[in-house]
Amino acid sequence: MVARWIAQLIVAGGSVVARAFTQALRNEMQAMTAARRAATEQAANRSTDAEETIKANTSTGMSLDEAIKILDVKDIADIDVVKKSYEHLFQVNDKASGGSFYLQSKIVRAKERLEMEMKTDKEKPPSEETTQ
Repeated sequence: MVARWIAQLIVAGGSVVARAFTQALRNEMQAMTAARRAATEQAANRSTDAEETIKANTSTGMSLDEAIKILDVKDIADIDVVKKSYEHLFQVNDKASGGSFYLQSKIVRAKERLEMEMKTDKEKPPSEETTQ
């Protein structure tokens, strides 16, 4: 009689442990799937950003860092500072006043590159990091 109760207790306990293990395994699989999906989305976003940067670099012939150095601006979001720097450097390098057409063209390309960057920044939706 006691042996029968012990056997029933072992079977019932084993059943509870098996259900708990199965549920834990399901939860872990769902978490791994969600993490894999999130990592895939992040990789897609990074590749899209990289493609946009490459496209902008190629179309203007210069990188963002180079454009910032040419126009000597600290904050590219400040449009007035960028325009003021552009106008000053463009006038200083005017060929009529002894300047260089090559430098003028570099200044124009730098302004175009910064405008492209400002345009892509405006088109991007706010990230979760900035909203929290």
